[in-house]
Amino acid sequence: MAEAIDIAVVGASGMVGGELLRLLESRRFPVGNFLPCNSGKAASVSFGGKKYPCRAPEFQELRKCGLVFFVSTDEVSARFAKRLAAAGVWCVDDSSRFRLDKTVPLVIPEVNGGELRRDRRLIAGPNCTITGAAVALKRVHDKFRIKELRIATYQAVSGAGVKGMAQLEEELKYYFRRGEVPALKAKKFPRPIAFNLFPQVGRFDGNGVSEEEAKVAAELKKIWSSPSLRISSTAVRVPVLRGHALSVWAATRRPWTLAALRTALAATPGLDFRPRQSDYPTPLSVVRTAGVKAGRLRLSAAAPREFQLWIVSDNLYKGAALNSVEIAERLLAEGFVRPVA
Repeated sequence: MAEAIDIAVVGASGMVGGELLRLLESRRFPVGNFLPCNSGKAASVSFGGKKYPCRAPEFQELRKCGLVFFVSTDEVSARFAKRLAAAGVWCVDDSSRFRLDKTVPLVIPEVNGGELRRDRRLIAGPNCTITGAAVALKRVHDKFRIKELRIATYQAVSGAGVKGMAQLEEELKYYFRRGEVPALKAKKFPRPIAFNLFPQVGRFDGNGVSEEEAKVAAELKKIWSSPSLRISSTAVRVPVLRGHALSVWAATRRPWTLAALRTALAATPGLDFRPRQSDYPTPLSVVRTAGVKAGRLRLSAAAPREFQLWIVSDNLYKGAALNSVEIAERLLAEGFVRPVA
């Protein structure tokens, strides 16, 4: 049995933090002392049958831990993560702060777990949107060398946090009372989301590319170590509470058959591939499930050596909390994490 690890969770009272705590419990991660932190607001969390008050993160307290999970903001990660890693603490960061830092590995364990090394104690987890494609297409990319990806994302409101979910729920309640979708004054999204969707996730840059679309391209190239990969995407927010979906067109350098693609997808670690066209996954079918699901594999008529695939994953699980826990489990299995003395 593994020795216990003293851990801290920064952002423990948040939505992803709650999922992380439940996963640490259900997967029996060997936790010694437990330190939950948040922004300092009065809140408590339950873990291991006990209730713990959350406190504001402090460097001297965090450095006593063997492992710190960051499921908070970019700003909080920037304040603490690199300093803690330099002090010898393993840090798993779910924010976007260090994902494109050349000195920080961006890791999905079943895709590029080899990036985890003893001398790199700060590890970033990827954007929840691109996780599905990074996992589902990895073996196909290795065998047939994907050269171009076109992606349409269908992103749940929980990707924008509790306020995003609250806006959808408030608009729906108003509609069923009044028969129309309200124009809320306090809102998370640029447009109404109930019975609606819009092609904007984050701000646009000078070229009309949204923040999410830029992240999808840059992070997948880093995860796959494929800087020449051409990626174009449209990120769409949809009125779904939980679960991101991707419609993907992938063109390859090497020839393939559909049978060969099916074989590669069926053997891909972390992927539940559904070969029957009618057996496709949906957001409701992936809530709190591990891994990634895919279906609707078919030829594309748009270009030679191009196929289409439908991919769905739980953005709060594999896209965030579960991936962080799996990174920690890999660190433990490799003997990297420092156990309690």
